[in-house]
Amino acid sequence: MFDEFFQKAHELRAEGQPFATAVVVRAEKPTSGKPGDRAIVTLDGTMHGWIGGSCAQPTVVQEAARALVDGTPRLIRLSPDPGAQPTPDGVEEVAMTCFSGGTLDIFIEPHQPTPRLLVVGSLPVAQALAHLGKAMSYHVVAVDPGEGDAMAHADEILRDPAEIAGRVTPLTFAVVATHGDFDEPALEAILATSAPYVGLVASRARGEAVLRSLELDGVDATERSRVRFPAGLDIKAKRGDEIAVSILAEIVETRRTIEELAWDTPSEGGAAPVEPEAAARKREDAPSEPETAVDPICQMTVQIEGALHTHEHEGQMYYFCCGGCRSRFAEDPGAYLAAS
Repeated sequence: MFDEFFQKAHELRAEGQPFATAVVVRAEKPTSGKPGDRAIVTLDGTMHGWIGGSCAQPTVVQEAARALVDGTPRLIRLSPDPGAQPTPDGVEEVAMTCFSGGTLDIFIEPHQPTPRLLVVGSLPVAQALAHLGKAMSYHVVAVDPGEGDAMAHADEILRDPAEIAGRVTPLTFAVVATHGDFDEPALEAILATSAPYVGLVASRARGEAVLRSLELDGVDATERSRVRFPAGLDIKAKRGDEIAVSILAEIVETRRTIEELAWDTPSEGGAAPVEPEAAARKREDAPSEPETAVDPICQMTVQIEGALHTHEHEGQMYYFCCGGCRSRFAEDPGAYLAAS
């Protein structure tokens, strides 16, 4: 099981997908989960692994979704009688009223993908971007159709711009620095993805010419507006390495702005911040907490999407944490609905 756990984590990292890990750190009988049991929860609520039976799983999936939203690890205690004993600092108690009883302490940790820096071209600015990007812990993907080794220090090298789309994740920041050699095909490939930053190393005049060319190629105005040129903050840069610094500064600004817009919520009564287009697109892709329902038998929270135990009564669907709760409800729905 451990090999499968780490293999799945490796696959998700390689794909640039966020996920959360859940590890049982303490258990009190009777419970099927044991210390060391672990699972991975992906953004769609799928659980890979084992942390206990059907009573624990919906709550862990919900808490994993919350962790992915706020980026905060958490230690939860699933207990049939929350508050019966003093709770240690840092532990969040959650009721587990299934018939199995027992208590589980589970540590949930979100894992966000490593940011990627996609650099198209091999000129000095591109080389400096790759060097600085690696120093800043970006996974650097270089696109260099030539046969030279100018970009050999990148983590990956693509020789065909057609491969770009397959290497772009929701956290990929792309810079085109070919000085006209193949700006348009590279930009078209990037604009077909959800990359939150698309920079073009070009003068304003040449950048406008590139946009006109993209328009002739059928790229719509909304997508063309995503291209930033001249790429980088205005720090009066002149040399290639200085231009690279200005571009990475703009990427950092974009990345942190996206994070704030994705994770922060406006204060009560306040207006939501105005989002730049790329940040708004990223916000739409950001994880959100799953829709839930309350099990009418044990009052446990159940994730609606993908629920395994459901029962329709008088035109309304009810959701259950396990088959036992569903069976009890099906025997006499009216009694339980009246009690609730």
